[in-house]
Amino acid sequence: MGKLIKVKVFPGSKMGEVIKKAENTFEERVKAKPVRGEATKETVIALAIYFNVPASTVRLIKGFKQRNKIFEIAIH
Repeated sequence: MGKLIKVKVFPGSKMGEVIKKAENTFEERVKAKPVRGEATKETVIALAIYFNVPASTVRLIKGFKQRNKIFEIAIH
């Protein structure tokens, strides 16, 4: 089991960034539009870079079609 974090995603933003709001709560702005999971894919990549882990260790748990999502990150 990894670390669970809550992420509020803002798709279609001018620039991408990850903002830490609390211990396990983040806001993320992504350039991708919420079409065919593109914004979620970009979110996974940005979280992997932020936590310095491979993208394959970032897993969406809840919120597949919502702005508020829960991710599990396997931190070794």
